Parts: sequence; C-alpha cells; structure tokens
Amino acid sequence: MTTDAVLSDDRRGEVVRQAWSVGVATGAYGISFGALAVAAGLDVWQAQVLSLVMFTGGSQFAFVGIVGAGGLAAAPAAVATAAMLGIRNGLYGLQTARFLQVTGLRRLGAAQLTIDESTAVGIAQKEPAAQRLGFWQTGIAVFTLWNLSTLVGSVLGNALGDPRRLGLDAAAAAAFIALLWPRLKSRDATATAVLAAFVALLTSPYLPAGIPVILATVAALVVGLRHAGRHEGPLEGRDGTLPGSDPTP
Repeated sequence: MTTDAVLSDDRRGEVVRQAWSVGVATGAYGISFGALAVAAGLDVWQAQVLSLVMFTGGSQFAFVGIVGAGGLAAAPAAVATAAMLGIRNGLYGLQTARFLQVTGLRRLGAAQLTIDESTAVGIAQKEPAAQRLGFWQTGIAVFTLWNLSTLVGSVLGNALGDPRRLGLDAAAAAAFIALLWPRLKSRDATATAVLAAFVALLTSPYLPAGIPVILATVAALVVGLRHAGRHEGPLEGRDGTLPGSDPTP
C-alpha cells in the first residue's frame, strides 16, 4: 500500500494548501451558525457542543432553525430532521473508506471528519497517499476553524442582546436557500425542491414546527422511486469538488 512518505515535498505542500484553503473558507461560515444558535435560544456552550459533536453544518442549521421556531416542544422534530440531513455523510463514508483503510480509534476519528469538504478534497487527489493526506488535513482544518468561529459567532450574538431584533431568527431560512440553490442543476433536484416546498407550505399552518420539514422529505422518496435505477454520475466534478456542496461541514 502506498504511504504518505512517497509524496514529494512539493506535492505534499500542494495538497495541504488546498486542504487548508477549503478549511478557512468553510470554517468562517461557523460564525453565522453561532449567531443563529443564540437567536434560537441556545446559550454559548450549547451551541459549542453542537459544533463539536454534531459537526455537520446542514444538520446544525436545521436543528437551531426548528428549535428557534417551535421551542423545546419542537426538539424531537429538530433531532429527526438533523439526523436525516446527516445521512449523506454516511454515504460519503462508503467512498472514503476505500482509500483511508483505518481501524480502531482512527476509524472513529475518520467518521467524525467525514463531511462534504474532506470527501471532496480526498477523492480529488490521484495518489492514494495524497487522498489520505487531503482528507485528514481538510477534516482537521474545517473542524478546528468551524468550532472556533462558532464560539466567536455565539459570543457576538450574546453581546448584541436579543438577536431577533436584527432579524437573525429569519437567517436560518435564508441559509437553507443558499445551500439549496447550487443543487438545482437537474430536473430531479428541481422537482424534489418544488414538491418539498409545496408540502411544507401546505402543512405549516396546521402542524407543530418541524413536522412539515419531516413530511417534506417524503418528496425525495417520491422522486427517487419514480426514477429508480437512474444515476446522475460521480459526486466530484472535473476540478474535484462536489457540485452544489454545502459551504458548511
């Protein structure tokens, strides 16, 4: 098996620079999450635990968005929605496991760091050693900077007083739209989004916060079953990035 030692210094430097540039760009987005978490009613330490333990931006935004709208009563729906959004990381694990080949505690660490960005940088490399290096460096960079920026965002959010006065309680919805928009490049993706939006709008006036979001996920199942067996090609594009990948972990 190829090891990292066979990579030249120039090649290693190239992979590390790519990994940390992705980490800096993604990590900075954690400031928004920290502020939104405070707006939803979480304190600084609760926001920090979410970033440390959950560590998947889409799920974190979903959780605080639903809790912010429905309070503690919406917590079960928030947990269910966040879990469903995190399923994609498990699918990424099927790809990364092929070149990481880790066991024991390193396997647990790899599972925690398996996100959009670490997967994209890892599979973009040609050499197995570079794939492993890219994955670990990106995962560590995003994890470190995402958690630091979450702390900054939540502290700043507290310093502002009630963030709802500035409209931060509505920012979660705006963040989801920003995450969704780049994905609407195929007919299936567009159909899924339209059907999900219709279900959510139809049920929101009558059901507790969070339940419409869960029901809207049925849209993906409907579209998927209708086009069973059809595949859209590999995850990564020509430049090695994941098309429509979240600007969050």
